[in-house]
Amino acid sequence: MATTDRKRSIIVGLFTFIGLIILVAGILVLGTQQNKFSKNLTVTTYFKDVKGLKVGNNVWFSGVKVGIIKEISFESVENVKVVLNVEEKSSQFIRKDVIATLSSDGLIGNAIISLVGGSEAFPQIEDNDVIKSGVSGGMDAMLATLQVNNENLLEITKNFAMLSKQILDGKGTVGALMTDDEIANNLKKTVVSLNGTMTTANAAVNNLLTLSQKLNNNEGLIHDLTTDKEVFASLRQSAAQLQGVTQTASALMANLNETTARLNDKDNAIGVLTNDPEAANEIKQILRNLNMGSAKLDENMEALQSNFLLRGFFKKKAKEEAEAGVDSLKN
Repeated sequence: MATTDRKRSIIVGLFTFIGLIILVAGILVLGTQQNKFSKNLTVTTYFKDVKGLKVGNNVWFSGVKVGIIKEISFESVENVKVVLNVEEKSSQFIRKDVIATLSSDGLIGNAIISLVGGSEAFPQIEDNDVIKSGVSGGMDAMLATLQVNNENLLEITKNFAMLSKQILDGKGTVGALMTDDEIANNLKKTVVSLNGTMTTANAAVNNLLTLSQKLNNNEGLIHDLTTDKEVFASLRQSAAQLQGVTQTASALMANLNETTARLNDKDNAIGVLTNDPEAANEIKQILRNLNMGSAKLDENMEALQSNFLLRGFFKKKAKEEAEAGVDSLKN
């Protein structure tokens, strides 16, 4: 009986000892999680909405847990005071310009506070410091972005529906192209015309290619002009001669112009004859007088031939002329 009681006492004592160990371990773990056994700094920040943040939730900095939420209370209607316990050993890396933002522990985890930013130009945080709060990140920011994207998608869907309706109604350029047969036919004609133009352009390119091949193959007049010095010299000589002919023709035209100008002037005989009506009339009168004088001279000569004093002379002269004519016929 005594042995049985001893065994029972040993078992009870063993279980009691194990329970005490578990209790102490739990206290140590919870105390460690709640920073009960480390020296902490008290830091305060303010939010308009803590979004489900609770006392005891974690405080993170650069992905490392550095403290817990100690207190949450209303400071005013629009300000919620949040007091943080930050480990003193981690405070040397946290600067006074750090910003506290609301985040979440995982995708759907508890709300936490993330300390973001901080620069070496500012000193490290101290006990009872007040730090700034910033825009929430994490899941809230993701949900806000998704909400904006949903609104944009809804607006795009509305615009697409309106655009498709306008196209079906024949409005706009695309709608007109899809519903108006005349525009479609004109577009087809334009395409055909463009095809013809492209064919012509291709032919021109082929001709240029053929010409360039002839030039490269030492064929054609252009090649001779560009490579044969004798042909080029002959062309230069012909051009020089043509230039000389042109200069001669220019001089001839200048002389003709000068002569024409002189004919138009009255300071020379030809100009007077062509431009002075009085001089022309006088010349005509002189010619008439000469004609009349010649007629009277003929009459006087006939009268002299009839005169008895000169009749023998004229008969002798006529006889000599007749004999001279006969001798010329014989010869």
